Amino acid sequence: MAVGETIIIKPGERVPLDGFIVEGSSALNTVALTGESVPRSVTVEDEVMSGCVNLSGLLSVRVAKTAGDSTASKIIEMVEHATDHKSRSETFIRRFARVYTPVVVIVALLLAFLPPLLMGSFADHFATWLYRALTFLVISCPCALVISIPLSFFAGIGGASRAGILVKGANYMDALAKARAVLFDKTGTLTKGTFTANAIHPTACEANHLLHMVAHVERHSTHPIATSLRNAYPNEQDDCTIEEVEELAGRGVKARVNGSVVHVGNVALMESIGAQWHPCDHAGTIVHAAIDGTYAGHIVVSDTIKEESSQAIEALSRLGIRQLVMLTGDHEEVAQQISKQVGITEYYADLLPADKLSRLEAILQQPARGTVLFVGDGINDAPVLARADVGIAMGGLGSDAAIEAADVVIMDDNPLKIATAIRIARHTVGIALQNAWFAIGIKVLVLLLALLGVASMWMAVFADVGVTVLAVLNAMRALRPVKVSRSSN
Repeated sequence: MAVGETIIIKPGERVPLDGFIVEGSSALNTVALTGESVPRSVTVEDEVMSGCVNLSGLLSVRVAKTAGDSTASKIIEMVEHATDHKSRSETFIRRFARVYTPVVVIVALLLAFLPPLLMGSFADHFATWLYRALTFLVISCPCALVISIPLSFFAGIGGASRAGILVKGANYMDALAKARAVLFDKTGTLTKGTFTANAIHPTACEANHLLHMVAHVERHSTHPIATSLRNAYPNEQDDCTIEEVEELAGRGVKARVNGSVVHVGNVALMESIGAQWHPCDHAGTIVHAAIDGTYAGHIVVSDTIKEESSQAIEALSRLGIRQLVMLTGDHEEVAQQISKQVGITEYYADLLPADKLSRLEAILQQPARGTVLFVGDGINDAPVLARADVGIAMGGLGSDAAIEAADVVIMDDNPLKIATAIRIARHTVGIALQNAWFAIGIKVLVLLLALLGVASMWMAVFADVGVTVLAVLNAMRALRPVKVSRSSN
């Protein structure tokens, strides 16, 4: 399909290419792009992007981009190339082994040959110094490090899985422990992604009557907002007569309820029938209603914040993480309200996947030490999850693309588990460092005794095998999950 050609998109079809509407109006499901469950109303001259689903009206769209340049293709491309620039955190044992092993071998060779040569009688002293060099090698054998440190990370991963947190590798445990910033998606991460009627503002009738009429008009609609309105009125299945139901694409629904004509929808619908609608200062989706052409009031429908979200932000702050950011495809006023309620001071709204990736890149380039975490659950979050130092996906309701791109998966969608994961990672890295310093300390002590000819072979065996056993026992402590206490407030 060439740029400039016109395509017809029927209700239920997915938008194949980016373009502009030249005829028709409808509501688009944009969850694949923005992560937001509330459909977006579109009409003539509005832009539509590939990946959205046309929910209601017939649309004629003039193609603006080819398939290779479309939004959906760009998301796939971003996911594929995100890992090319992703930092790979090395565990302590890998960094240590690069230096330790060659140094030990070189010192053992010098110990075997250099003293006899300096003493002037190589043959008389070589056997003594060769024995000391062999003792030195036995003592310096890195079994305690090679076994206990990886075991510490494996045990930490096991402890995290018992807490409902799946970590896909030891290097991500190391990166989690160094977290300096955590970025959040909103819908499905900090909020439940389910909508409820949070406020009813009638003008020409009682609140219950307004909700009653609206619920009847929305009785047969599959729109998520309609579902929340029906759930808000428990007696929706009564003996009222509902006739002449008509869905007005991109504007709302019209029906005759008990003989009264009821219009339920957005501002455009109210203006089209001449109803004098009233604005609302509440954040969320405002559903307006008019009865027999007279404005009856509006209902505020918004997403529900998870009970643990504010506790999660507080727990992360207690762990010393100062940069907590929310990235969302939702509107500015909604993002502002949600961030204020959960305790986040920095947020960015109206973001597409490419915008979220740009924000992440900017934070990654900051000079501060540490790693950057991103927490999300939607298809639109996949590029950011793949690019972050550690991508954390909500595994309960999260999309397959998000779970595949993530490095850590929280199985029950509880945001408080983010702090738990960081605590477990720090606890695990702490145990690994304990084992490293304990093993190195004992070995250095016995090595010095070996150089002086005091250490015997049995002391060398203890410095190797004995220390390994003790370090392994210490590593097993990482199997115990670390819990984050809930706020007392």
